[in-house]
Amino acid sequence: MTDAQLFIGGQHIKLDEARTCTRLDPVTGDVATRFAAATTSDAEAAVNAAKEAFPAWSASTPAHRREVLSKAADILSARAADFINAMQSEIGSTAGWAGFNVMLASQMLREAAAMTTQVKGEIIPSNKPGSLSMAVRKPAGVCLAMAPWNAPVILGVRAVAMPLAVGNTVVLKSSETCPMTHLLIAECLHEAGCADGVINVISNAPEDAPELVRTMIEHSAVRRINFTGSTNVGREIAKVAAENLKPVLLELGGKAPLVVLEDADMDGAVNAAVFGCFMNQGQICMSTERVLVSSAIADEFTRKFVARAAALVAADPRENGPLGSLVGMASTTRLNGLVKDALDKGATLLTGGTSDSVIYQPTVLVDVTEDMRIFSEESFGPVKAIYRFDTEEEALRMANDTQYGLSAAVFSKDVSRAQAFADKIESGICHINGPTVHDEAHMPFGGVKNSGHGRFGGTAAIYEFTELRWITIEDPAQHYPI
Repeated sequence: MTDAQLFIGGQHIKLDEARTCTRLDPVTGDVATRFAAATTSDAEAAVNAAKEAFPAWSASTPAHRREVLSKAADILSARAADFINAMQSEIGSTAGWAGFNVMLASQMLREAAAMTTQVKGEIIPSNKPGSLSMAVRKPAGVCLAMAPWNAPVILGVRAVAMPLAVGNTVVLKSSETCPMTHLLIAECLHEAGCADGVINVISNAPEDAPELVRTMIEHSAVRRINFTGSTNVGREIAKVAAENLKPVLLELGGKAPLVVLEDADMDGAVNAAVFGCFMNQGQICMSTERVLVSSAIADEFTRKFVARAAALVAADPRENGPLGSLVGMASTTRLNGLVKDALDKGATLLTGGTSDSVIYQPTVLVDVTEDMRIFSEESFGPVKAIYRFDTEEEALRMANDTQYGLSAAVFSKDVSRAQAFADKIESGICHINGPTVHDEAHMPFGGVKNSGHGRFGGTAAIYEFTELRWITIEDPAQHYPI
C-alpha cells in the first residue's frame, strides 16, 4: 500500500487520517493506495498556489520551459517501474500497457517542450493610417485539468503538458481510481524544475467531486478547464463552466466504427479490429465498438476475427499476459448486462461470455440489432459486435447512427474510395487502413457530437490554452472627430 498525498505549492500535504480514502487492487482486493480526500479549502489552496506561481512561470522564457519539460520526460521515463507498479495495483493494467503509457507520455512532454517557441502571433493590416495591429497569444492563467484512469499516464500528462508549455500553471484533479499514478506525474514535473505552485494535485472522495470541481471552476484565477472522461460527467462540467463563462476542452465517450469494405486487406483489417477492440480490455475511448463488415467477406472475416479473439487470454496483470483485468466489478456487472440483453433479444455469442470477476475474456456477438443495448451504448470493455452490410450507404448509416463521434476507421485497397467514405463519417478522427486506437503527441485529438469539443495536441492545443489579444501601436497625433 502507498499513500497519495495532496501536492500543493510544491509540498506534499500530510494525510489527515480523518479524511482519507482507499483504492483497492481490482484483482486481489488489497488496498493499493490510501489517498487524501481534499476539502473545498484544499481545492482553493491549490488554485491559489497556482495563481501565485503564474506571474513568474508565464514570464519565463520558452527555453526555460522547454528545458523543464524535456527533463520531466527523462525523469518520467526513468521512473517507468513506479508507474507500472501503480497502474497494475490501482487499475489492473498489464505491464505492456503501462509501459506504453510511459513511452507515449514522455513523447507528449517532449512535444510540448518543442512547442514553447511555437506560440506565435501575426501582424494584421489595419485600415487606420499610422496604426500597427498585432494579434498576440498570451498564457491564459490557471488551468484546471481533470484526467481519467484508463490511460492514466498518457491522459494525465496530456492534461497538463501543453498548458504548462504555453505558460499556464495547473491544478490536476486526479482520478480517485488511480490517485498515485497521477501524483507521480506531478512529482516528475516538480523534480524537473517546475517551481512551487506551477503544478498542483488534488485528490478527492468520489462523493465530493462535484463540489470540489465547482469550487475550482468558480475561482476567479481559473481561466481554462480540460476534462477527459464520460459524456455524462463532461456535460455537468460544461454546465458549470458555462455558468462562469469559462472555456472548457472536453474529450468524452466514443462508439468507434471500423468499416471493412469488400476489397479490404483481410488480414490487415482483422489485425486492426482485434487490436482496436481488445487492447487494454477495450477500456479506451477510441476502442473499436462496431465492426462493420461487407457481407461479401463477412464469413471469412468473422472466422478469423473470432479465432484471434478467442486466443487472447485475460488474467491477473502480474502474469504478463496480453490482457489484464477490468477496473472494477461495476464494469463486470455492466458488461454482463449488455451481453444478457443482447442474447435475450436474439444475438448469437461466438466466443467469451459473462464473468463473475474482473477477469473478463474477449466476447464477440453477431446478429445484433438496433434495439439491443450493445448497439448504442459504449461498452468500454471487451464485449464487441460484428455487423454485416450490403451497401456503402448502409455501412455509413450504421457508422453514424450514434450520439458519439470520436474515432473511426475504414479499410479498403482503393484509398480514394476509402477517403470518400471517411469524409462522410461524423467523427473527429478517422484512420484509413489503420485501427481506431491511435494517438500521437502532435496530432489534433478530439471528437464531435457527444464526444466533446476542442482539441488536444500540437498547434491546436496552443489555441486552446492561450488568449488571443489584439494590440495596436498608433500615432499619438492622430485626428479625432470630437
